[in-house]
This record gives sequence, C-alpha cells and structure tokens, in this order.
Amino acid sequence: MTNQYELMVILDPEIDERTVAPSLDKFLNVIRNDGGSIDKVDVWGRRRLAYEINKKAEGIYAVVNFTASPAATTELDRQLSLSEAVMRTKVLRAEEGFAQVAAAKKASDEKAARKAAAPSKAPEAKPDATAAAE
Repeated sequence: MTNQYELMVILDPEIDERTVAPSLDKFLNVIRNDGGSIDKVDVWGRRRLAYEINKKAEGIYAVVNFTASPAATTELDRQLSLSEAVMRTKVLRAEEGFAQVAAAKKASDEKAARKAAAPSKAPEAKPDATAAAE
C-alpha cells in the first residue's frame, strides 16, 4: 500500500545551495529503491527561521512530494535525522483534500501572475491626467 507524502526539510545554511538537490537525491533513493516515486522536489533556498535551531537563525528549505510505502517513509525520516546537515524534518501524509487545496492555490497563483504580467492601461492614464491638470 502506498500513500502520498509531503516532506519538508530544513538544512544547515553553511552547506552550498547548489549541493542541496544532489544531497536530497541521495536520501530519496530510499523511496525509489522501495518502489516509490518522487513527484516534485522544490528547493526554496535560504530563509530566516522563526526561532534559532542549533544556534542558527537561517536554514535552507526544501519540500518534496512523493508516493511511497509507510515503511520507506519511516526509513527516509530515520536517515534524514541521522545526517548532520539536516536541522529539521517534517513528513506529512497528503490527503486528497490537501492535494485539491494545493491545486486550487496553484491555479489562483497562475491567474494572479497572468494578471500582473498583462499591461494595465488605467494606471498609465492617471499620471497623464494629473500632469495635464498641473
């Protein structure tokens, strides 16, 4: 039986950001070897932490969506916790509703991006009108 999961990892900020994806890939082989699949790897980059972890105020965030068995997920979490480069991990089982909310958010983000990219004629007219009034 396989389930969909979302893994969030906070890595030590002292490691090079270019090595984050290859480092994660090494851990994700646990999932692949067990017959699971990696759906998406999203490296957010260096972010400020809400509170210090291991006397560090920043961390490199990465989010991974994958499908795997519960045993493979437990093993992945165990291996991540043994790594010194990993400051925190959180594995969540993605419910169907959770996936739908994520899809709806993605659609609204794309709509907002298209709206922001479209040239707006109304704001251009206002500065011209105020310049003519002066």
